[in-house]
Amino acid sequence: MAKPKKNAPEAEDENFNFIVRIASSDIDGQKRTVIGLQSIKGVGKRVAQIAAKRANVDPSVKIGTLSDEKVKELESLILTYVEYAPHWAVNRQMDYETGADMHLIGNDLDMIQKDDVNRMKMIRCYRGIRHETKHKVRGQRTRSNGRKGLTIGVQRKSS
Repeated sequence: MAKPKKNAPEAEDENFNFIVRIASSDIDGQKRTVIGLQSIKGVGKRVAQIAAKRANVDPSVKIGTLSDEKVKELESLILTYVEYAPHWAVNRQMDYETGADMHLIGNDLDMIQKDDVNRMKMIRCYRGIRHETKHKVRGQRTRSNGRKGLTIGVQRKSS
């Protein structure tokens, strides 16, 4: 009598999508819903869980098995996250140009971060100067950590 293999791939139906496209990102259809949504840049665990809950989707079901309507609903919920989320839960509060709260995802997030760093470099603030010189920006130690080049070990005073 042959035993069935435990790790055998499950029989998938013909409507299974191996790649799901949400918000200009390709998501592996084999991943669970919350894990798959987290592969979108700017969407973390909390945002993915909230979007799945609002769309009435089981977070443990594979994202490739969802219908096209549910996928579109998830996409619209992620794109409009700022409308129903509290202001402290978005990733860009009080935008520099507009003053509005925004939740950026994908390439928009990269572009805005680069613009912020370039603005800090232009106005020559402390953080901008640290970025320019490629030093630690957030107050970390630099005496013993983050060394580059040929610096090895501790140099002792010659007596």
